[in-house]
Amino acid sequence: MSITRRQFLILTSLTGFGLTALGKTLGGHTAQSAAGYAIAANAEEAATIASLRLSRPIFRFVSLADTGTGTRGQYAVAEAMTRYHQQHPFDLAILAGDNIYNSGEIEKIEAVFEKPYQPLLDAGVKFQACLGNHDIATDNGNPQVKYAGFNMSGRYYTFRRDSIQFFALDTNYNADWKTQLPWLEKELSSSDAPWKIVFGHHPVYSAGLHGASKQLKQILTPLFEKYNVRLYINGHDHNYERTRTIKGTTYLTCGAGAGTRPVGHSEVTAHSVSKLSFAAIDIYPTHILLSGIDKNNQIFDQGVIFLKPI
Repeated sequence: MSITRRQFLILTSLTGFGLTALGKTLGGHTAQSAAGYAIAANAEEAATIASLRLSRPIFRFVSLADTGTGTRGQYAVAEAMTRYHQQHPFDLAILAGDNIYNSGEIEKIEAVFEKPYQPLLDAGVKFQACLGNHDIATDNGNPQVKYAGFNMSGRYYTFRRDSIQFFALDTNYNADWKTQLPWLEKELSSSDAPWKIVFGHHPVYSAGLHGASKQLKQILTPLFEKYNVRLYINGHDHNYERTRTIKGTTYLTCGAGAGTRPVGHSEVTAHSVSKLSFAAIDIYPTHILLSGIDKNNQIFDQGVIFLKPI
């Protein structure tokens, strides 16, 4: 694909690239911008990102996971989210599990949720959670399901915001897949939402400590492909990782909401890093713009999802 002069000027003005650096990007290599984020590895994606950053999304939300420690790391990410909200308002935050360490004790909820995110909660941001492996250590996670601040209507559930339908899953070892999987297929097949986004705690693809899940690949990816799920969000591995599009779906690990672990790079990795962070997701009519944002509010990664796979 060729890039227009206007797209070139937009891209270089936004990223601080010179001609040589831009040429490397368009030649198929991921480059790092002066602003600190990774630019896409092909011309069409790079031009699309540049164009999207000049327009207003129809909906924006953030996602993070493995948060519930009450430590300095969690508060640092929470403060970064608050600063981001002041500049780029959002009213939804996805919590992809391990909401309360170490064992899901609901009596810790003030220290590990209500205090860190109080400014966001006061501003009307709604948190939607799913259960992680640490969460089910106490009463199988039932106190969290009942906790109003997590807005869970069950161990797995769905909700819609504008043109996006979200599907929250229980991916734990004791999940009731005999019931949950038919439910998921029924909900996906009946949804007329242009954008379908699924989130659960455990990764399908990952270059982090726990790695990919063969079981989740087998049971989830055929449904994602069949029903056009464009994004799966997870935690469990304490890092940030965005995959390339795999049969129409991008897989996003955002488990560095309170602490970090090392992360590698696999054949499906588009960008991975071990740093305290959250993800911001901007929804447009035909695109999604993903941004990885660290505790200092620096954007270190950006990627685009097309409504129809390219």
